[in-house]
This record gives sequence, C-alpha cells and structure tokens, in this order.
Amino acid sequence: MIDVYSWPTPNGHKIHIMLEECGLEYHVHAINIGAGDQFTPEFLEISPNNKIPAIVDTDGPKGKTIALFESGAILIYLAEKTGKLLSDDPIERYTTLQWLMFQMGNVGPMFGQTHHFRNYAPEKIEYAIKRYTNETGRLYAVMDKQLSKTEYLAGDRYSIADIATFPWTRSWENQGQKLSEFPNVERWFNAIAARPAVQRGVAVLANARPPVMDDKAKELLFGAAQYARR
Repeated sequence: MIDVYSWPTPNGHKIHIMLEECGLEYHVHAINIGAGDQFTPEFLEISPNNKIPAIVDTDGPKGKTIALFESGAILIYLAEKTGKLLSDDPIERYTTLQWLMFQMGNVGPMFGQTHHFRNYAPEKIEYAIKRYTNETGRLYAVMDKQLSKTEYLAGDRYSIADIATFPWTRSWENQGQKLSEFPNVERWFNAIAARPAVQRGVAVLANARPPVMDDKAKELLFGAAQYARR
C-alpha cells in the first residue's frame, strides 16, 4: 500500500495522476497547506522541506518501507517500481529525464512565481509581474517548439515528463498566457486532459481545497510562518 500525503496543487496532481496511470493502490492523506498541516512533526518526518507531496510505500525495494519527498523523485520511483512511463532504452530514458528536469528546474519555479505575483502578491510589483510572465511565455514557446517535432515532450510516447508538466499548464490564464498562441502545446494539453487516469488524478482532493485563499492561508504559505525554523 502506498500512502500519499498531498494537496490538490500541480505538484500534488503529478503524483495522483501517476498513481492512476500505473494502477497502483494508494491511500490519500490530505495535507491542508492553507491550514498549516505541512508543519506538523509527523509530516516533517516524511517531508523535511515541509512541501507536498510525499509518499510512504510499505512495499518498497526488497520489501522494505520507503518514504520519499520531492515530486520528481517520486515519479521516477513509481516508474521504476511499475516499469511504466520511463523507458529502459538509454536514449529514451535520458531524454525523458531531461524534460522532467526541465519541469523541475524551470516550469515549476517560474510558473509558480508568475502565478504568485499576478494573483497573490499583496502589492502589484510590475517588474516582477513582467519578468515572470515573460519567462513563462518563453518556456511555453520552448515546449511548443519541442512539441512541433514530437507527440509528447520526450518523444512519441507519453511519459513522466508529460505527467510532471501538464498540471502546471492547467492555469495558463492566471499565468498571463493564451494557450492558442502555442498550438502544439494546446494539442498536447488537450490530448493529456482527455486521458481517464488524468481526469481521475486531478479530481483527487479537488473538493477539499477552498475556492478562495483566506488571509490565514496566505500567511502560512507566503508569510513569516513559512520561514520559522522547526
């Protein structure tokens, strides 16, 4: 059994989708990051960086329990556990890992900052908004060029690189982008959104998240509470 400690955010959705695609049995534990659940001692034992998602697999390597945090590491682990969505062919494998790292090092951080400064920052800082919105557009263009040559990010087969990136593109409007300006990304996005496992994955905990972030949640996520040493 895999225990998933998560919340319905792009990083959480990655793991929900992967588990659904792989057909693995799992149990979800909601970590309400707007209520401070990520700072509890129990969660910090699993995820010392106080970020979701994290997993505990009681049937890990050699039958031993393993706990993992960081969504990219979890995707690789689940792919290797099941033999799915990460090829054994060295060229295809490293191409997939390359695009996974592109998401981890570029898409996630930049799209996240764009979303923050455009939607949550207490004061509108035009320099930050312009910088991150433009960088987000540049990254969409990088993906669009790649997807003009291949069906999926790492080639002609759906992989963990697509699973990692897709959830971040679901909020393109809040990132100041028009998906129609990136037709290859739009084609890729629609194909992935239509997958039944993806639809089940993004539905996980969807009703648990309040529609509006209140001041307490903003303080926990962006204020001094985030930086307290524990």
